[in-house]
Amino acid sequence: MTKTLSSGKIALYALPAVPLAALTLPLYSFIPVFYAESLGLSLAALGLTLFFVRLFDAVNDPVIGWLSDRFRPAYGRRRVWFACSIPLLMLGVWQLFWPPANATVGYVGLWTLVLSVGYTCAILPFTAWGAELQTTYQGRSRVAGWREALTLVGTLIAITVPFSLGWSNPQEFHGFALLAVIIVISLPLFAAVTVLFTPEPPERSRTRIGLREGLSHMRNNHPFRRLLLAFFLNGFGNSIAATLFLLYCAQRLELEELRGAFIFIYFLCGILGVPLWTWLAGKTSKHRSWCVAMIFAAIVFSPAPLLPVGSAVAFGVICVLSGLALGADITQPAAIQADVIDIDTAASGEQRSGTYFALWSLVTKLSLALTVIAILPLLEWYGFSASATPPSTAVGISLLGYVYGWGPIIMKLPAVALMWHFPLDRKQVDSLRQSIGTDQLKT
Repeated sequence: MTKTLSSGKIALYALPAVPLAALTLPLYSFIPVFYAESLGLSLAALGLTLFFVRLFDAVNDPVIGWLSDRFRPAYGRRRVWFACSIPLLMLGVWQLFWPPANATVGYVGLWTLVLSVGYTCAILPFTAWGAELQTTYQGRSRVAGWREALTLVGTLIAITVPFSLGWSNPQEFHGFALLAVIIVISLPLFAAVTVLFTPEPPERSRTRIGLREGLSHMRNNHPFRRLLLAFFLNGFGNSIAATLFLLYCAQRLELEELRGAFIFIYFLCGILGVPLWTWLAGKTSKHRSWCVAMIFAAIVFSPAPLLPVGSAVAFGVICVLSGLALGADITQPAAIQADVIDIDTAASGEQRSGTYFALWSLVTKLSLALTVIAILPLLEWYGFSASATPPSTAVGISLLGYVYGWGPIIMKLPAVALMWHFPLDRKQVDSLRQSIGTDQLKT
């Protein structure tokens, strides 16, 4: 019987989540605002450029996921891919987070593309590795909980560092430049610890299947399709809030000086919420825990568009409560993802975690792409401006508040409807693991 990994071993695996998260939040949420506010680039042009990068990801992510499953180096298919991605990530972060003062939209597109490819090459084997470290229903919650808790730690760093120095003058050593230095130093060190000290889990594949057959198994994996749609809807809602957060604080509430504190409180409460939702998942199920959190987030977030200017205390309370819900949003879906892969492994005979996580990564990026291609140009069309010249119109600022506050709720509610009666629980997962032929692990 395979032994359950100790918390220390899981922590060593999860350690790179800190620098990976420190680059992820700026890449998907802060960078458009940084280039618009500091370098005066158009939000609409940035949105269109980032949309085309996401279209490239539509091909890039599944290919990398398939390759990470198919090629099996002797040193380990997950750790080799992960290790090779680190130099590309370092280069992309350095160029995108510390640009020259005359950087153009084309510069943003090029280095976002480089960083996106490097991130995909890192995150797909990294998450697939975690999904395979433990095979029981609750054991996967432990792995996801550790990884996502450290992800939130990295997110707090991504918030604290840029705001500590600011970024109003791109010719000076600004906050994103300091963040680039921290990531470029910590990422290779933490990645080396994981590669050297985390075991490569045994592969459970009994056969290899072709691409067409593999796609057929995915199509017939109904819980996977259901989860994927819910994941997309919830992710689209979250990407709206993440992309507009800084702009909402600065122009809708006129609390620009507090936006760093607000977002820090939000993610700090996300860390505090992880044990709560993991406990609830143990008492009920992972999908019910996630649903309760989404409903809770929708309720506490609903007053956001109606707050008067200067509502620091009221918005602070919203950040605290919605932050607690975030703890479920980032841990429970990741644990459920590992469970639905078992359905495919049992049916197809091949363990294809990388391919599945590639599709989840792609869905996440597509939700972000929809935000930058639809929401940002919409706001600009109605008179919203991220920079001081020209100033935003009253209509643009009002629309910003409603889209920021109620857009996520509109997306989360159908996700709850999809997941409330999700057909995969502890009993079904244990049965699947037995059919795959693994010993049950202690949790």
